[in-house]
Amino acid sequence: MASTNRSPFERLRNQYNEVDLVCPKCGYDDADGEWQAVTTGGVVQYRHICPSCGSIRRRTISLGP
Repeated sequence: MASTNRSPFERLRNQYNEVDLVCPKCGYDDADGEWQAVTTGGVVQYRHICPSCGSIRRRTISLGP
């Protein structure tokens, strides 16, 4: 059973891990990979690096004005 104590940001990262691990540049399916999350307080940045071609994909969320 899934935990209900996860933050919205952790749930979003899990969603990326479940549905967005195929590299759009080379088509590699990183089935064992995961997105990493970093925050600076006002911004949360999710990042995935393709192990095949090294392409870096980012998703950025601003938390304020």
